[in-house]
Amino acid sequence: MSRIVQIRRGNAEDNNNFTGAIGELTMDTDAKTIRVHDGETLGGFALARADQAAGGNDVPGGFDITSVPDEFWAGTVEKHTPCPFTIMESANIAINPNAAGVVYNFETDLRPVVVDTMLVCQVPQAGYTIGDEVMAFGIGNHWHPCPNVWQNENGIYVQLFSAKQAFWVANKTDGNVTNITPENWAIKFRVYGCKC
Repeated sequence: MSRIVQIRRGNAEDNNNFTGAIGELTMDTDAKTIRVHDGETLGGFALARADQAAGGNDVPGGFDITSVPDEFWAGTVEKHTPCPFTIMESANIAINPNAAGVVYNFETDLRPVVVDTMLVCQVPQAGYTIGDEVMAFGIGNHWHPCPNVWQNENGIYVQLFSAKQAFWVANKTDGNVTNITPENWAIKFRVYGCKC
């Protein structure tokens, strides 16, 4: 035979005038809810029934988001939003097929948060037109190679290694790997920097 566990119970007035022990549960027979007690709060804390909690604004006792003060939202947004950042771009840097790589210095005291590398079309090739910025590129066997980034008192340095390997892009019309003519393209770095 199973056992039955009963907790203290009473109507709303009984519960409102009762300070239960820490962790004690009581039943409000009027509201058909359970109250949790902390040993010091008169009446304890009523738990919402599933039909109340799910009802939102339409059910008495439901949560109304419009009742949350503006100060809460301002503080929450400020706490979880990254600090404002500045977008900095390098000049277009010629691709030298005989070089091991290229280094660019952003003279700034900002901290780099995100660094992007792209190729900029100078002469139409692989379906791209002049000025198109292409991030779907590679060097040798490396798809969209990640630049090396470091910072010192002179600013942010961004370095892209090419090891004298051929550059290629994903063709604009079919996505196939297409070797490019270095003179037709330039390298550009974009840094998102912030003070924090």
